[in-house]
Amino acid sequence: MDDQPNLSQTPDTDNELVEKVRKLEQQLLEHTDGWKRAKADYLNLKKQTDKEKADIFQFAQGSVVLEFLPIYDNLKRAIKHIPADQMEIEWVKGITHILRQFEEALKAMNITPIKTEGEPFDHTKHHAISKVKKEGMKSDTIIEEVKSGFMAGDKVLEPAQVVVAE
Repeated sequence: MDDQPNLSQTPDTDNELVEKVRKLEQQLLEHTDGWKRAKADYLNLKKQTDKEKADIFQFAQGSVVLEFLPIYDNLKRAIKHIPADQMEIEWVKGITHILRQFEEALKAMNITPIKTEGEPFDHTKHHAISKVKKEGMKSDTIIEEVKSGFMAGDKVLEPAQVVVAE
């Protein structure tokens, strides 16, 4: 390395010594700045890589969960059709408990149902399958959920299919 002074040589004057110290200080600053930039680049790359890993994991998890969502929807739909006078029968309680377990498992994976009935229609989270005139309902308010929708964190995993008031 040509730009490094040879410390084994004795300087002839104080000016040469001062000049060598100045050069060494300059090199120290350059190397320190380079190290700081390299460290910042590394930390930025690490953050980006960690985020990409989390996104890949969430996408993979979401893909698997999508396979089970029709089962969840059918279970939810079946429970809606159980007559009120039969809700205290033991096997019905068991079925409703299974639905709660399903919901808890989804929640543990940060997968949440999209709110629908009574909510304003949001084209990013809902898919309107029909519009119906309904008295007393504000236009673009969701009247009925036909198929559940889900969010994985802040991303739509599957939009909810809904009926919307005209």
